[in-house]
Amino acid sequence: MKKGSSALSTNTKHAGTHLIIEFWGGKIIESASEIKRILLETAKESNNTPVGVKIHKFNPHGLTGFVLLAESHISIHTWPELDYVAIDIFSCGKNSQPYKGLDYLKKEFQPRKVKFREIKRG
Repeated sequence: MKKGSSALSTNTKHAGTHLIIEFWGGKIIESASEIKRILLETAKESNNTPVGVKIHKFNPHGLTGFVLLAESHISIHTWPELDYVAIDIFSCGKNSQPYKGLDYLKKEFQPRKVKFREIKRG
């Protein structure tokens, strides 16, 4: 799949698709409840099924969040002091659409710079 493409890969001979995503600039969200909402909506947008959520807020800033999916996971780590957000979307469901989740995250965070790579797992 081309880098930056939002189309779902038609290759089904792998266990799953893992997107490693980096955002610089844009919104840095410090609210645990807002991050939880965003992660759950990302799961919905990428056609995945959440089975658990955990968010940890650090002092004085930054957070880590994780959504356990029936199809794998979505995680986020923020560094406000670096204006940086790291996100993983790993999904192994045959109907999962991780690039739709990436598109949703771009709308939410409005980063100035985006870097991502796709890893076919298995």
